Amino acid sequence: MWILPKEMKLFFTFCLLLALLCLVGLPRPAWAALEIDITKGNVDPLPVAIPAFYGTDAAAADQGQRMAGVITANLERSGLFRPLDPKSFIQTPESLQARPRFADWRVLNAQALVSGKVGVENDGRLRVEFRLWDVLAGEQMTGLVYFSTPGNWRRIAHVISDAIYKRLTGETGYFDTRVVYVAESGPRDKRMKRLAIMDQDGNGHRFLTDGSYLVLTPRFSPSRQEITYLSFYRNEPRVYLYNIDTGRQEILGEFPGMTYAPRFSPNGNQVIMSMAGDGKSNIYTMDLRTRAINQLTKGQAIDTSPCYAPDGKRVVFNSDRGGSLQLYVMGADGEGVKRISFGKGRYATPVWSPRGDLIAFTKQRKGRFYIGVMRPDGSGERLLSESFLDEGPTWAPNGRVLMYFRQKPADKKGRGGRTRLWSVDLTGYNEREMVTPIDASDPAWSPLSPLNR
Repeated sequence: MWILPKEMKLFFTFCLLLALLCLVGLPRPAWAALEIDITKGNVDPLPVAIPAFYGTDAAAADQGQRMAGVITANLERSGLFRPLDPKSFIQTPESLQARPRFADWRVLNAQALVSGKVGVENDGRLRVEFRLWDVLAGEQMTGLVYFSTPGNWRRIAHVISDAIYKRLTGETGYFDTRVVYVAESGPRDKRMKRLAIMDQDGNGHRFLTDGSYLVLTPRFSPSRQEITYLSFYRNEPRVYLYNIDTGRQEILGEFPGMTYAPRFSPNGNQVIMSMAGDGKSNIYTMDLRTRAINQLTKGQAIDTSPCYAPDGKRVVFNSDRGGSLQLYVMGADGEGVKRISFGKGRYATPVWSPRGDLIAFTKQRKGRFYIGVMRPDGSGERLLSESFLDEGPTWAPNGRVLMYFRQKPADKKGRGGRTRLWSVDLTGYNEREMVTPIDASDPAWSPLSPLNR
């Protein structure tokens, strides 16, 4: 058992402390005209001004500066916004507390403006308010107040980023989320693999396991509180449940042969996985309440990487039953198996979008690897990334961004070959490396916080 530090527990109990208090300031118009159409193939980033949040004292002012920095980085990284240089701002954070001088911001070609205020209540709680303004219309679009412990200022910044994203795009944000992944270190022939977790922007990084045993394929539960993963204990495969809040781990089961890629069902009551033996691999489910196991596929093929649709009614998986590795969809009971991939190359690691409209996958063709998406019926295939080795896509909970891991080729002596996490949006234009302290693979994006559902 590994126990998380106190700060981590506070971080994950923050959703119980953070409360939406009220709409602040001026009356909100029914709808302002400013919005981003993210259905287009390549979106022109919206110019947005994000001054430092005004602080009621020196400490609060420093915190307000850092919060504005987090919000700026979140919005810029999405590829949908172009934050303006703070050095060009004419109006001060303090004067913004009355009302923006919209003419000053129009001169800078800002279309949206974010203002905020940070202070500490008499009881020690942090109070943060922010407003989003439509500069061209001269109107407030939204305004909210949050209370929490002072140590949670960064998460408040993520929640505010989500509120801005949602108001300007019409879709749920993904900044108040976490990523669990396999952290890798050591020589290639003796690799240490540990579970690690971090915020979606790379901050708040923590190792969850100590590397005593190999870990693979971590996946979040729908509640965000548990992770299922595969580990080898004395060379025997075991599937574990790990509670993030308590640091407690539980053995889900010991299975004969090899077990692959366990994932939760959408309701969190089952785990679906692939178990191998006698040269074949089939897909099974386990009921987490009764521990009853149910076999879904039967045959001599290799069926692996199962993933439920968001409604839990269908499962996508990859199989070589047709002679090469391809994607298939079946009912959650194992009936009605149908092949959906027919392009050139080999398809693997399918993951259903949280929106239900797309399936992401890894594709291999002519020595190159790709991350792509297709509709659940196999139509509309699009490739979003290409490299020496791209693999293991995972969806942001709003279904607009994918994360995966990329390995660079090693030299003839086996040196190099670093592995890192990358992200790309559905346009394929906004591809970025995610910062991790060491090599990283097998990422899994958390569901949305209850605050954003």
